[in-house]
Amino acid sequence: MKEKNELVEHIYKDASMGSLTCKKLVDALKEKDNKIKGCLEDILKEYQEFERKAKKMLKKENEECSEEGFMAKMMAKMGIQKEVMMDNSDSAIAKMLIEGLTMGSLGMNTKIKDYEKEANKEAIHLAKDFLKFQEKQIENLKKYL
Repeated sequence: MKEKNELVEHIYKDASMGSLTCKKLVDALKEKDNKIKGCLEDILKEYQEFERKAKKMLKKENEECSEEGFMAKMMAKMGIQKEVMMDNSDSAIAKMLIEGLTMGSLGMNTKIKDYEKEANKEAIHLAKDFLKFQEKQIENLKKYL
């Protein structure tokens, strides 16, 4: 992969994993009466939008979109199932999401610094938007703690 596309590839993988975990959480909470469901669905839509944008940028550069590995996806699904079974309160779900978003935003911050000179302006702009989205959602979720 061309170095200039690695930032977009990272966005795609993060957004894809975020979409996957949010879908699993939405499914796990389907029959429950959680107030956080609307917020969770909004986060899922945003992740899907970033996934779509990153995929479009990669295809424009004739790059393949590589997915996270099977094991990473399986571990995420099992972790979500376990956590929701143990405690499906809004505060527990918010804490889980905040932890994931925080890890993602720290990684994105590092990637932006690492690729600021190699990546094109469009990729940097998308990365900064993705970082703002993550930081905004962390703040939005704090009201559920």
